Amino acid sequence: MATYDLEEQEQLDSLKTWWKMHGNLVTTVVTVAALAVLAWQGWGWWQRTQATQASALFGGVQSAVAQNDAKRAREMAGELIDKFSGTAHAALAALLSAKAQIEGGDIKSARMQLTWAADHAKDDGIRDLARLRLATVMLDDKAYDEALARIAAEPAPSLAPRFNDLRGDILMAQGKNTEAKAAYEAALVKLDALIKEGGAEARARGAYRETLQIKIDALGGAVAAGEAK
Repeated sequence: MATYDLEEQEQLDSLKTWWKMHGNLVTTVVTVAALAVLAWQGWGWWQRTQATQASALFGGVQSAVAQNDAKRAREMAGELIDKFSGTAHAALAALLSAKAQIEGGDIKSARMQLTWAADHAKDDGIRDLARLRLATVMLDDKAYDEALARIAAEPAPSLAPRFNDLRGDILMAQGKNTEAKAAYEAALVKLDALIKEGGAEARARGAYRETLQIKIDALGGAVAAGEAK
């Protein structure tokens, strides 16, 4: 029994010595690990809270648009952008609200919200769509150079025909018929590539192709007349 007590005491003394040497390090490691777990859990909770609140505001924007309340849609979209700009809901709300502003005649507010979405949306597709809509508004405002600048960068393939089509509209508004025709032809080439892929949108794309062809045919005569002069 005495031998056992002696061995036990030696082990205890050895443990005390080890703890004196490494105790602070162990305490630090354990503390850091515990804080990391708490931080991760806190981050997850914060993200869920942000998403929930952003979703609620987005629902409010949708409701306002459905009720043709452009002012409320603009205010709620603005609040969503201010508080939750990092969420996908913010850019979607800007697009949705901008449509309501255009229909309500508030082009200035529509341009502001579309500009924000075009510059800050996290999703490439949403940014491209915002650029397309913003350039369309600029075309209506006769801000041709600004509109062309907005659609200068190549978009996702699914939007490439629309970008080239709009580029043609802008160039035609500037009286640059030859360049406009080239843009429409580029739109047709990109659209045909999409049509070959098939899919649920094939029929709608076929109808859109007819529209592009009409624009090209109409400009064919206009370009020829211009060249004859």
